[in-house]
Amino acid sequence: MTDFRWLTAGESHGKGLAAIVEGIPAGIEMSEAIIAADLRRRQGGYGRGRRQQIETDHAELLSGVRHGKTMGSPIAMTIVNKDFENQGWRVRMATDPVDEEVERVTLLRPGHADLAGTQKYGFDDVRPILERSSARETTARVAVGAIARALIGAIGITVHSHTLTVGPVRANVPERIDWDAVDASPMRVADKSVEQAMIDEVDKTREALDTVGGIFEVRASGVPFGLGSHVHWDRKLDGKLAQAIMSINAVKAFEIGEGVAGAGMRGSQVQDIILPASAWERRKWERATNRAGGLEAGMTNGEDIVVRGFLKPISTVPQRMPTADLLTGEETQSFYERSDVAVVPAGGVVGEAMVAIVLAGAVLEKFGGDNIDELRRNFEAFQATVGPREPRS
Repeated sequence: MTDFRWLTAGESHGKGLAAIVEGIPAGIEMSEAIIAADLRRRQGGYGRGRRQQIETDHAELLSGVRHGKTMGSPIAMTIVNKDFENQGWRVRMATDPVDEEVERVTLLRPGHADLAGTQKYGFDDVRPILERSSARETTARVAVGAIARALIGAIGITVHSHTLTVGPVRANVPERIDWDAVDASPMRVADKSVEQAMIDEVDKTREALDTVGGIFEVRASGVPFGLGSHVHWDRKLDGKLAQAIMSINAVKAFEIGEGVAGAGMRGSQVQDIILPASAWERRKWERATNRAGGLEAGMTNGEDIVVRGFLKPISTVPQRMPTADLLTGEETQSFYERSDVAVVPAGGVVGEAMVAIVLAGAVLEKFGGDNIDELRRNFEAFQATVGPREPRS
C-alpha cells in the first residue's frame, strides 16, 4: 500500500510557504502552470482583502518532477511571500536574532488562536501564534491539492465547488452546474440570480466595518465504489472528509449530502433507493437520489460525493472589539491587521483541495501502484468486478 503524505510549513509574513508531498506515483503530468491555475482561483472572489493585491502566488517545484511528469519521489515546492519585503516584516519575522527591539503584539483578538496559542506554547507575544495560524497557510494546501487533483483525475475523478450562501443570501442550486460559469462569477455562485444580492451583502458588511460568513459546497464526480472502509472508525472516508474540511480556517460545521435536513425526517424519506439494472443509464448500480452525498458506512457508493463547509464570519473584524491584554489581563481593544470581508468563494477552492487530498489518499490505498499506468490497471481491474454478483456454485 502506498501512503499519500504531505506537510506544509511557513508563516503569513515570513519568507514564504513550503510543502512536501509524498506517495505520488510516477508518470503523472505536473508543472508549475498546473498548480498556478488553482492558486489563482484561491486568490479570487469578491470580498477579499488587500493582501491578494500584494501577492501573486506561484509555487516553484524543487523536486519530484522532471520534464513535466512526476518521478515517484517526494515533491517539494515553495511559495514566496512578497509581503515579506514590506513594512518591516524582514525584521519582525527574521529567522536570525535581531539587534533592534521588536514590538510585541499583546492585544488578544477574540475568535483567533491568540489566547489559546500563547497559553499552550508559553509566548508573551501573539506574533508567533497568529503568523502560523493565519489562513495564508491554505495557499500551500491548495498547491498540494492541485497535485492530488492530478492523481485522482487520472482515473476520472473531478472536484468542483460553489458558493451556497453568503450571510442570509442563499443560492438555488441548478440540477446541472456550469462549473466554468461558477469560476467566472465573482462570488463563485451557480445561481446567477442571487449573485448581485451576495455582492450587495458583502458591500453592506464592509461599510459596517464587519465580516460575513456563509456555506460552500464541494462535489466530487466520477468517484468509484469502495474508497474508504467500514471496518475501523479511522478508515471511514466520511470521517476523513469531515476532518479535512473542519481543518480549514473559520469552518465551524460540516455536512455530507442532506445530513442536516435528514436529521428531521423519517428513515423512509432519506434513503437513496437502489435502481434495478433496467433503469441504469450512466453506470452499473444507480440511485434514485443522492441524499447520502455519495457515502454509506464510511465507503463511497458510486454516487457523487457532496460535502459542505460552514464558514463563520472571519474573526479579524475592522472594528475594535473588547478584549484583554496578554501581559496584564486588563481590559482593552483588539488590534486590526488587514483582513477579508468574505472568504466563502476562496473557502470553496480550499475545500476542493482538501477533498482532493483525502480522495488521493483513498485512491492510493485502494489501487496502489508506483507508476500511474499500474494504478490505472488496478483501477480498471476493480471496475470490471462492479455489478450484480453471479450466484456461486
